[in-house]
Amino acid sequence: MTPITEAMNTKKLVSRTDYLLPRGLDELHDQSREWLDTLAFWKDETRFFASLLKRHQYDVPKTQGYSGLLANMERLHTLLYDYLTEEIKAHERLLSRIEKGEEGLADFDYRDQHRKLRNKMRVFETDFRDFKKMVFGYARKW
Repeated sequence: MTPITEAMNTKKLVSRTDYLLPRGLDELHDQSREWLDTLAFWKDETRFFASLLKRHQYDVPKTQGYSGLLANMERLHTLLYDYLTEEIKAHERLLSRIEKGEEGLADFDYRDQHRKLRNKMRVFETDFRDFKKMVFGYARKW
């Protein structure tokens, strides 16, 4: 086998979940902090979109899609900014309790919760991107 074909057959590590060794709790903590920053940024974006849509609400014909867009915005506010942010903060409090050596807790609890939160963040990111595409689609009509 030539070096080129050997390289083509080599698996590339394409995501953070492809690492062979478990990540340290400090790295998971850093990722949780990144999520909080990302959520804060998305919250600002959503406020901007709400303002933009409100200013142009009469420029778009009253359609079911526009109503759906506004309903999705409300869902973003409720789901993301209230629930998910608090869930990540609770997750960080769990880490603090583990680091203090609280009895009955292990880093497995934190890792399991972190995995679930990572999946929620991925789903939300996909939903948020779809939402932004809808907003941009309406903005093109103005």
